[in-house]
Amino acid sequence: MISANDLSPAELAALLHFHADAGVEWLLEEEAIDRFAEFEAMKAARRPAAAQAQQQRPAAGERPAPGQAQVRPNAASRPAPAERAASGPQPAIPDGEAVQQARFVAETARSLSELKTAIESFNGCNLKHSARSTIFASGDAESGIMVIGSAPSAEDDREGMPFSGKSGQLFDKMLAAIGLTRSAILLTQVIPWRPPGNRAPSAAEMDICRPFIERQIALAEPKAILLLGNFSARFFFGENDTIHGLRGRWKEIAAADCVIPAIASLHPQDLLTAPVNKRLAWNDLLAFQAKLKSLSLLRN
Repeated sequence: MISANDLSPAELAALLHFHADAGVEWLLEEEAIDRFAEFEAMKAARRPAAAQAQQQRPAAGERPAPGQAQVRPNAASRPAPAERAASGPQPAIPDGEAVQQARFVAETARSLSELKTAIESFNGCNLKHSARSTIFASGDAESGIMVIGSAPSAEDDREGMPFSGKSGQLFDKMLAAIGLTRSAILLTQVIPWRPPGNRAPSAAEMDICRPFIERQIALAEPKAILLLGNFSARFFFGENDTIHGLRGRWKEIAAADCVIPAIASLHPQDLLTAPVNKRLAWNDLLAFQAKLKSLSLLRN
């Protein structure tokens, strides 16, 4: 095992980032705990009970002596079925049924606030059970401008809002470069819950979450959409190309009765990983800005 004292600040930072990307969010308890002493105390507490049970248990092949009750678990000490269900893993809803429930919940919502409440109460997607926060649309729903990211990151999950941390700081700069702010657009994610370890959502998880994002679009009725990231572009364009093949071209996406022009670009996290691609993102932002001006959604 390598001690933290043997690592340079840069190596330690890289190690911490590795653990964060893998889904490890807490490394230390609030107070130091001696796990060895705790384990020994647990074993010592179990010895008297185990010895007593051994004395009361008849030997193999023997029957209890007359007048001696056979030792059986006390029914009163057993947890009730409801308690056992609550303490154990919850049964998973079949994917097809979960999709149907999601569609019903989404179509029933008549406003973004109703949809937010419905998504927060929805338990048909396993991603929700491992996530800390439900990430929903924020900003100005009346702006006609919508930006859609992929899935929440660890920082998003902790903060409860999309595009947090360093990625969010860069995102704010990208918006400012074309005369926008978070409060002036509607900002959301394709998936409302962070996949463990920032893995890609499965096909079933995508199908379950699709009614929620499509309903957000239908209720907001944006005039133009900016998709950020490979997953977001593939999700809406229905293509398997990389973001470099999908970016920079206007396409139409449909949600309910709405058909909206959309353009894809690189996610801010992609730009932090490969800053050389910032020039590509800048060209996409300029195209998005020009579209907004042509639709009178942004002042010249």
